[in-house]
Amino acid sequence: MIKSDIGYARSFISEEEYIKARKKVDSALEQLKTKSGPGSEWLGWRDILANPNDAELDQIDSLARAVRKDADVFVVCGIGGSYLGAKAVIDALSPHFGNKGVEIVYAGHHMGGKYLEQLLDYLKAPKADGTQKSVYLNVISKSGTTLETALSFRLIRDLLEEMYEDASKRIICTTSKSGGVLNGLIERNGYQKFVIPDDVGGRFSVLTPVGLLPIAVAGIDIKTLFYGAVSAYNYFEEDCEQVLEYAALRNALHEKGITIDIFSCFEPELASLGGWIQQLLGESEGKEGKGIFPSVASFSTDLHSLGQFIQQGTRSIMETFIIIEDAFSHIKVNHAEGNEDGLNYLSGKPFHEINTKARIGTTEAHGEGGVPIVNITLQALNEQNIGELIYFFELMTGVFVYSLGVNPFNQPGVEDYKKAMYRLLGKES
Repeated sequence: MIKSDIGYARSFISEEEYIKARKKVDSALEQLKTKSGPGSEWLGWRDILANPNDAELDQIDSLARAVRKDADVFVVCGIGGSYLGAKAVIDALSPHFGNKGVEIVYAGHHMGGKYLEQLLDYLKAPKADGTQKSVYLNVISKSGTTLETALSFRLIRDLLEEMYEDASKRIICTTSKSGGVLNGLIERNGYQKFVIPDDVGGRFSVLTPVGLLPIAVAGIDIKTLFYGAVSAYNYFEEDCEQVLEYAALRNALHEKGITIDIFSCFEPELASLGGWIQQLLGESEGKEGKGIFPSVASFSTDLHSLGQFIQQGTRSIMETFIIIEDAFSHIKVNHAEGNEDGLNYLSGKPFHEINTKARIGTTEAHGEGGVPIVNITLQALNEQNIGELIYFFELMTGVFVYSLGVNPFNQPGVEDYKKAMYRLLGKES
């Protein structure tokens, strides 16, 4: 099970401050469990784990297997929670280089014309052997009208219809049960469809077909991932102490003026997972002038860009390290005759050990520099542990944000930019 250690940060708050914050998060957990808090109609991300739908998991897995047999490229078209969760899991559990499976690419997550133009060119360009690529498209949107996603979908859909006689079989829509633009297109064109539960918001949707289909197409075991989250759900229903401690610490530090939480990892595989956490927390807590801004750092790379600020800059920062305990690479430092680079003192040491020492040293330095530090540890980098981590952060987010007196499940500020953008583009109201 996920381990959370707030020991490094505990000295930054008094016992009285912790007790005050703990009362808030205890009450927040009760609101969550009894569905008595604001936005409780969006708690379906807990219900799907309490009552797993094995038939849906089998359906997703079956389609993914069929796609993997035929596809060269699988386009995931969505923005925010419609792609960040899938990308986080895929990047964490897939090879960095030479992946022989389906290539997963992303669209609809911005409106960069150069990117989209080059993506279209890439999709229609032949393979090295001169044959046509086999492309599938998964568009993910409840309303079907989110501008970034809708624009990309329009162009890629047209390209697939131009390239293939069976284009309708290559387009999979993940959308609301009824209503919305996509459901109209599904009815007219016979696209395959998966349903986004009405009571699950985008940033909590990775364990629904939103995230599970792309993850399965990437060749990752979605049943182990999902049931990893189920095991965390069951565990925390009985013993939620680790979640409550972390949420209470964040609440107390928030009261003391901490405004930034840097989610740091020493494993590049976890960078996209940090991006998912960033959206999950940022869109949930940043309201009514409250919240801790979630930032992401990839160490040791970013120690050479952000390290100075973290160490000695404005003391408005806390830091949460995501740690993988077991080595998942066994490469070691080789011995060099002559030792010109002076590195033979490391000969025979695994890179995992060196990276671990770098992390511990960073923890010591940042702590001494006045940064409260939390360690979140996974035993190993696999589907089970990633599933557990997903639910850990979903639950902690709900509890922490309720403890601030804020609705975790709406995002009224997001609508403000849309209104201004549509006005400037001349959209009729």
